[in-house]
Amino acid sequence: MKRSTKAIIALFLPALFATASAKEPATTHGIIDINKSDRPADAVQLVGEKGYDLIPEGAAPTKWVFNDGVLTAPTDWDSLLTKDSYQDLRMHVEFNVNAVKDCKDPEGDGNSGVYIQQRYEVQILNSFGVTAENYKASYCGSIYKQKKPDLLVSKQAGEWQTYDIAFRAARFTDGKKTENARITVYQNGQLIHDDYSITAKTGAGKKEGSEAAPVMLQGHHNPVRFRNVWIQKLSLD
Repeated sequence: MKRSTKAIIALFLPALFATASAKEPATTHGIIDINKSDRPADAVQLVGEKGYDLIPEGAAPTKWVFNDGVLTAPTDWDSLLTKDSYQDLRMHVEFNVNAVKDCKDPEGDGNSGVYIQQRYEVQILNSFGVTAENYKASYCGSIYKQKKPDLLVSKQAGEWQTYDIAFRAARFTDGKKTENARITVYQNGQLIHDDYSITAKTGAGKKEGSEAAPVMLQGHHNPVRFRNVWIQKLSLD
């Protein structure tokens, strides 16, 4: 039995529309061009040559010290937060870890971290020279205690390093999580997390939720230094 052209179009049209309108999978791919590190015009300079734009996590005045474009963490438990809250974002961080002589606990050596939404930590640590066999998911570049970096590219203490981060916040419907947060991270220009799906909050991070939240630079008893830190709001729907 022959079908008319109109009948054939009517048969396949719904499928064509369904394909065209299908939701693309969530991703942090393609956000970072590692060859272009200039701060976008709409990004906020959190640490720059003339000062910094961060606030204390707690009520007490911060003991972080700014000098000549470099912000240095104190040897106290004292963290700083962005003034604004964020969902999806891109972030550039330059950091320099200290070395602790005869440190018995590896996590006490050059410890800091970038806590996205105060929930998910990209660890900062003095992890140079640690072999792949001994590398733990709590060492530098790790999504804290959840995933080790795909490549081990940490530099020696005293050398400046970089993180370039693209982050898509977890999605919630009626209070229930429907999509995990996702993250892509480059360390020192090398891809160490490729659109990783973060399964839960990390370490001492705050409970996951639908609300936007600040990003925290962690003060963890080590004089880790930061310079040229900026953050850009995105909408990755």
